[in-house]
Amino acid sequence: MKKVNFKKAIFAAGCFWGVEKAFFETPGVENTRVGYIGGTTKNPTYEEVCTGKTGHAEAVEVTYDPRKITYNKLLDVFWKIHDPTTLNQQGHDIGIQYRSAIFYLDEEQKKQAEKSKQKMQAIGLLGDKQIVTEISKAGEFFEAEKYHQKYFIKHPGVC
Repeated sequence: MKKVNFKKAIFAAGCFWGVEKAFFETPGVENTRVGYIGGTTKNPTYEEVCTGKTGHAEAVEVTYDPRKITYNKLLDVFWKIHDPTTLNQQGHDIGIQYRSAIFYLDEEQKKQAEKSKQKMQAIGLLGDKQIVTEISKAGEFFEAEKYHQKYFIKHPGVC
């Protein structure tokens, strides 16, 4: 049996509970975990990230099987599950920790993310609003506290 070389992707699109749910339910995704990325504090806690002072985004690390789903298909999911035109806000969640961001892990992901963002803007599905999604090189991903992981499974009906 051939060993599967799973790949990873990291997305931020508001509260990580709902974002995790959307990706976890996507065929080809093997696992998800929520956490914090893009800030200045080592090993931040949820309480610290919520202040907005650490600079982290609530994000989801997606582990996927590239034989079953492509990075571009994951980008399609990302664009569909949030409003990429609102700066540091998704719905009632306001703050830098709720920003729209793609954290790329290699140059190929960067190219695909940039091309996908340009395509989304050109298609005009969002009207004349500008997409404010950040595309940044992934730094260290800090796993969130255990009670945040798979929150929607532990609390059905919340997300």
